[in-house]
Amino acid sequence: MLFHVRMDVSIPHDLDPDTRADTVAREKAYSQELQRAGKWPHIWRIVGEYSNFSIFDVADNDELHAILSGLPLFAYMDIKVTPLATHPSDIAAS
Repeated sequence: MLFHVRMDVSIPHDLDPDTRADTVAREKAYSQELQRAGKWPHIWRIVGEYSNFSIFDVADNDELHAILSGLPLFAYMDIKVTPLATHPSDIAAS
């Protein structure tokens, strides 16, 4: 199943700098592991925001929830998920 996910990150300004750096480094490693595994095939930064649009390719809602809740920055994110379906006019799907 494909999902479009918007993630808006709001790390508290008073978070310990070492904790912040460690969390961001773990987030990057985890996301890149998922990208290499094909679960997170697309990620785009939203210009001017600490946000991204991503496409996830996972088995079901439960797998997506497990992946998202496993993000080290999860506690600092506002996440919006949109399930995707093939469009009948998409020539690539033919």
